[in-house]
Amino acid sequence: MIHSISSSVLTICKDAAGVAGNLFAIGLFVSPIPTFRRILRNQSTEQFSGLPYVYALLNCLLCTWYGTPLISSNNILVMTVNSAGAVFQLIYIILFITYAEKGRKVRMLVLLLGVFGLLAIVVAGSLQILDRTMRWIFVGLLSGASLISMFASPLFIINLVIRTKSVEFMPFYLSLSTFLMSTCFFLYGLFNDDVFIYVPNGIGTILGIVQLVLYFFYSRRQRGDSTEPLIVSYG
Repeated sequence: MIHSISSSVLTICKDAAGVAGNLFAIGLFVSPIPTFRRILRNQSTEQFSGLPYVYALLNCLLCTWYGTPLISSNNILVMTVNSAGAVFQLIYIILFITYAEKGRKVRMLVLLLGVFGLLAIVVAGSLQILDRTMRWIFVGLLSGASLISMFASPLFIINLVIRTKSVEFMPFYLSLSTFLMSTCFFLYGLFNDDVFIYVPNGIGTILGIVQLVLYFFYSRRQRGDSTEPLIVSYG
């Protein structure tokens, strides 16, 4: 009886963390909308890069596959959030290709085909692994590595903030949403005892804390010294 109650509480906590993580993730997925409003308005991709959306699509697709019952158990909320993310990224990529110049259009199409080709290889290859545990480890390592590299991408922004002593290129709400989403899925992974979820999201939580600390430190300095330029030129 006690075990049954504790198991129910654990399930409720896991589901609550997963639902919260889904909500915060949607905030991240819609964050590029202002960029694409500008692209639509100007009918040009200007100097924007489409690579982040291609990489985000690959990450969402790998994590969606990991969340399916064929690979892992009790990870439906991982599947739902990443499938939604994949739809958002695909829409962004299609819009980018529509308004990009010919050379960039071709490169983006090749990359998009490469993403779906790689996903097909991963899906087909993992289904050939009959041992369910080995299949879980194989796909889990791929999705975990993809998540870790995605969470590590803000290291460039962190370095830029430290060099320029400005938070101009590190939006507060984007950093906050990343931190909250990572924290929710870190807890979700712990409650579900899934190392391939709580390890990468734990790293994302730590990097999110670093971003928020830097934001408050340098934004306070900027308010305190209005003579400092927003961007310091180096070189």
